[in-house]
Amino acid sequence: MLMSIILAAGAGTRMKSKIPKVLHKVAGVSMIEHVLDVVEGVDCSKKVVVIGHGAEEVKESIGHRKVQFVLQSERLGTGHAVMQVDEEIPEEGNVIVLYGDTPLIKEDSIKDFIKFHVDNDFSASVLTTEIYDPTGYGRIIRNDLGEVVAIVEERDTNEQQKIIREINSGIYCFKARELKKSLSKLNNKNSQGEYYLTDVIGILNSEGKKVGAFKIEDYTEIIGVNSRNQLADAEKLMRNRILQRLMDEGVTIVDPNNTYIGKKVKIKRDTILYPGSFIMGDTEIGEDCIIGPNTSIEDSVIKDNVEIVSSTILKSHIDSNTKVGPYAYLRPNSKLGKNVKIGDFVEVKNSSIGDNSKASHLSYIGDGEVGKNVNIGCGVVFVNYDGKNKNKTIVEDNAFIGCNVNLVAPVTVKKNAYVAAGSTITKQVPKESLAVARIKQSNIEGWVRRKGLVKE
Repeated sequence: MLMSIILAAGAGTRMKSKIPKVLHKVAGVSMIEHVLDVVEGVDCSKKVVVIGHGAEEVKESIGHRKVQFVLQSERLGTGHAVMQVDEEIPEEGNVIVLYGDTPLIKEDSIKDFIKFHVDNDFSASVLTTEIYDPTGYGRIIRNDLGEVVAIVEERDTNEQQKIIREINSGIYCFKARELKKSLSKLNNKNSQGEYYLTDVIGILNSEGKKVGAFKIEDYTEIIGVNSRNQLADAEKLMRNRILQRLMDEGVTIVDPNNTYIGKKVKIKRDTILYPGSFIMGDTEIGEDCIIGPNTSIEDSVIKDNVEIVSSTILKSHIDSNTKVGPYAYLRPNSKLGKNVKIGDFVEVKNSSIGDNSKASHLSYIGDGEVGKNVNIGCGVVFVNYDGKNKNKTIVEDNAFIGCNVNLVAPVTVKKNAYVAAGSTITKQVPKESLAVARIKQSNIEGWVRRKGLVKE
């Protein structure tokens, strides 16, 4: 059995935020969800999150996952946090302890760490790394066998220990029964009056138990986020990871320094991303697409060979060979078929548009159902709101809607019908009919001069 404990009770005062620290996002995903993804990937049979500051917000944010919450009402150190979980720790198996503010830790590193711990039959193992300047970190002291004999905090190091570059990440793996025994022996006899998890290592060493240290090469994995500056650093590191992975998989990213991709985004090969692209959420993009420049896509599905330029796409679906933009806006629940054209300054909301249809410029399509091979002229407005309810407009296959037309919902334009430019349509247009809804032009000669409005 493998149990995970994620410590997520801290207030994060240096963040200066109303939001609990672990809910701040990196690459579009909260920090604690990054860590939960890791523990789910290593197949923990039991997952416990220790919460404290902003407990209800944290529970609401990640409560959909299969985790158990334990409250740390007083924050009295890392050891105290784990002590709150004591009753949940089994007698057999292993327990891994991680932190909700270390979003950069990798699943493969944790898998290797656990394997190292189990294969060597350690009572406890410490995840470590080396950094150029270890100031502020606890140093790892090993014996001749490479086992950990002490973790010495910065304030307690002597001159020889200060030059040690191997540091404690704060991530541990314990034999469950050894952790339970050691937690009962923890005390807070220190300058801070807190219970430290590092003291468990000292207790095990004093009892002659084996403690190992597993060193990872990439020190950035263990970076904790305690300030907005560190949050920005983590964002940059995570973004570079994501972009590198996508480029390795065959995606062209013209300017990685100005392209922003969320962790959950999936993009297939030979798609090109231009600068200023922001692609977030559960977005999937197919092959041979051109995205950007200056395009924002969130929680959307984009099929193959789609071109989107300088536009915003939210919670929508775009089928293959369709072109969107520039300056188009697809609001939630917009569904575009194959070979559709949505041009400049066209807004679509909660509407479906069939194959080969087009709205080339300056139109609003809201709460509509547009069929195949439909032309939506410049300045067309689906008038969907009557002040109380949103109503639906249906434009059937092969219809032609002329420029500057108002379709006042609820209304239907039947198959192969035409609507003349400048019309305001309030009744159904029968199939194969021409609808003209505008008054006959009349010219009143001399009116401008009589009104004194002529400019000589």
